[in-house]
Amino acid sequence: MYEGVRRRRTLGVVSKHPNALAGAEEYATMGQSSDKVVEFPPESSTDMLTELLRKGARKLLADAVEQEVDDYLREREDLRDESGCRLVVRNGHLPERKIQTSLGAVAVKKPRVRDKRTVEERECFESSILPRYLRRTKSMEELLPWLYLKGVSTGDFSEALKALLGPAAPGLSATTITRLKATWEEEYKDWSRRSLAGKRYAYVWADGVYFNVRLEDDANARQCVLVLMGATPEGRKELIAVVDGYRESEQSWREMLLGLRSRGLQLAPELAIADGALGFWAALRKVYSSAREQRCWFHKTGNVLNRMPKSVHPKAKSMLRDIWMAESKADAEKAFDLFLETFSAKYAGATECLEKDRDVLLTFYDFPAEHWLHIRTTNPIESMFSTVRLRTRKTKGAGSRLASLTMVFKLALTAQKKWRTLNGSQLIADVIRGVPFIDGVRKEAA
Repeated sequence: MYEGVRRRRTLGVVSKHPNALAGAEEYATMGQSSDKVVEFPPESSTDMLTELLRKGARKLLADAVEQEVDDYLREREDLRDESGCRLVVRNGHLPERKIQTSLGAVAVKKPRVRDKRTVEERECFESSILPRYLRRTKSMEELLPWLYLKGVSTGDFSEALKALLGPAAPGLSATTITRLKATWEEEYKDWSRRSLAGKRYAYVWADGVYFNVRLEDDANARQCVLVLMGATPEGRKELIAVVDGYRESEQSWREMLLGLRSRGLQLAPELAIADGALGFWAALRKVYSSAREQRCWFHKTGNVLNRMPKSVHPKAKSMLRDIWMAESKADAEKAFDLFLETFSAKYAGATECLEKDRDVLLTFYDFPAEHWLHIRTTNPIESMFSTVRLRTRKTKGAGSRLASLTMVFKLALTAQKKWRTLNGSQLIADVIRGVPFIDGVRKEAA
């Protein structure tokens, strides 16, 4: 195309010229689908060349998003209706919009996807290349953690930030970035030692999250970041702990929970929500033995479907949904039995995976119906890290353990500002007092 294009693994679109592409307010030009780096020409370039660069930037961004849509559709190619027609298809593009950059306005058309499944099963395509919150903010408190956890080395931050924010972005020198990172690390250390005396959480969500950046070295390849969130008596979601450890390790989770208790968190939550594969459960029973357990339906559905051929996924997924969407526990039990009877002969591994957690998959029926949406899955954690969690192989460079934890901490705290309170938050007081609920309704009103 022109001389300034070369290959690079880490960044999506990066410019070293003072007039770098800067669509930060609307779009961040980062993405795994593109590995090209655009180096803009010297200041003396003509308007014609500037226009050429603008077209090149537009094409790079459009190609990356189109490839992402292709990958999304390919993963759902087996979803078809009774006539064999695909249920998830392209649906043209959203209206063209212009992103204001320091090169001028760059026109972009975002592909649109149509999902013809039922409202409950339907998914909304969201580009990870153009995550919503990065289109609406220039905050380095979001951008730096996002870049780091995407696998971009700190040495490349200046180039990446110039591409995302433009040359006028303040504080882009390597020294400033290093100083800011050090300040955040101290904030994380202080936060990790804060007193929890008097704190109480009605619900907690736990998960182990893998990111593109490795922790320290190859010996820690299986390590991840353990995250614990809680719901306060007022219904607010709050980050409780961020530590490194092993997802399946009881010891890693036990150390976290003992640390919380030693800092004043004496009262057990009423309910804990997590994936069944975590070592968290064994640790929870030893540290906060009175807490009830709810297995995450999102993880369980994935685990069950992984043990079945894709041809039966639509039917199986619909039948699983009939379980956790049932209006009463009795109806859920009937749907549960029907799933087992339907698939046990051919797919014993799938039905055994479901059956072994039967009781703890249905715990949510003993809590307010208004809270079911929140407590059936670990979605509060899943959604928080959806744009940075590991989806492909990890980057070659290892990251500092402290830096990785700090970046997760900062990203989570930024997200926490936007979290909404739980539905029916006034009912949390009843949950804490131990008021019984049957099929989501207070016992005395049942």
